Amino acid sequence: MKTIGLIGGMSWESTRIYYDAVNVEVRTRLGGLHSAKCIVHSLDFAPIAEMQAAGRWEEAGQVLAGAARDLERGGAEVLGLCTNTMHKVADQVQAAVSIPLLHLADTTAAAVRDAGLTTVGLLATGFTMEQNFYRDRLAGHGLDVLVPDADDRAEVHRIIYDELVRDVLRPEPRDAFRRAMGDLVAEGAEGIVFGCTEVGLLVGPDDTGVPTFDTVALHAAAAVDWMLSPSR
Repeated sequence: MKTIGLIGGMSWESTRIYYDAVNVEVRTRLGGLHSAKCIVHSLDFAPIAEMQAAGRWEEAGQVLAGAARDLERGGAEVLGLCTNTMHKVADQVQAAVSIPLLHLADTTAAAVRDAGLTTVGLLATGFTMEQNFYRDRLAGHGLDVLVPDADDRAEVHRIIYDELVRDVLRPEPRDAFRRAMGDLVAEGAEGIVFGCTEVGLLVGPDDTGVPTFDTVALHAAAAVDWMLSPSR
C-alpha cells in the first residue's frame, strides 16, 4: 500500500470526513484490521480564508505548496487536497513536488460521465461557482455546468462560511440548499455536484430528485485506487 498525503484543515470538519472516508474505503476493500497509510497536514483555515477573500491566491498557493513539500519529505507518494475551492491553486501545488496530485474535479467528472450524465448543477463556495478554475476543469471532460443564480450563490456561500465550517447544522440552511438544487434541476441539471467538501454535512441524495456526487467520497475512493494499485 502506498502512502497518501492529505492537505487539510480547510475546514477541519471536512478533513475529518476525508480521513474517515479513506480509512473506511481501505477497510472495505481489504477487510480485517487494514487502514490507510496516510499523513495529514492540517492547516489553520483562518489565514487561508482571509487570503481567499482578499484575492491573494498566489500567497495561499505558496502556503499549500509548502504543506505539499512537507508531506513529500515525510514519505507521501501521492497527494490529496481536501478542499474544492483551493484547487484553484492545484497547479501551483503540483509544481512544488515530484509526486502526483489527484485532482478532485477530475475524479468527480469521471464519476458523472460514468453515470451517463452530461449536465450537472454545482453547489459550492462562491469562488468555485463563479470563477473558471473548477467549472472549466469539469467542462474539459465534456460536461455542461450550471450554477445557482446570484442570490442563491451568495446565500450558499454564506451558509458554508458562516455555518458549515463552524460545524453549525440547522434546518433553515438545508431548506435553502434544497431550493437551490431544485432550481438547478428545473434548469436542466441531471445531477448535482457537491462542489464544496462541507456541502455533504448538510444535504445528501435524499434532498434532491437527481443523482448527487459527493466530491469527498469520490476523491477518497480515487485516492485508495491509487494507493492499492500495483502498477503505479
